Amino acid sequence: MAEWTPEDFSRARRSKPEERARFRAAFIKTFGHPPPRRGPIPKPSSERYVGTYIKLHPKAIEWAKREAKRRGVGYQTVINETLLHRAA
Repeated sequence: MAEWTPEDFSRARRSKPEERARFRAAFIKTFGHPPPRRGPIPKPSSERYVGTYIKLHPKAIEWAKREAKRRGVGYQTVINETLLHRAA
C-alpha cells in the first residue's frame, strides 16, 4: 500500500456514526462477537498502581537513580521493587 501524501490527508474525512454502526454490525456478523476494545488492556485491580506522594531523603533518591541507571530502568521502579521486596 502506498504512503499517504499531504494531498491524501487533505481529502480524508472522519467516518460517520452510521458508517461505524454498519462496520460494527458487519464485524459481529462475520466473527460472531463485537470488535475488540481499543487502547491498552485494563490491568486487574491487584496490579494497578496507586498514585501517591512521598518525601524521601536526597541520599535515597540519589541511590535509586544510580541503581536505576546501572540496571537500565526508571528510579521509581527501583524504589517500588525495593519496597515490595521489603514488604514481602
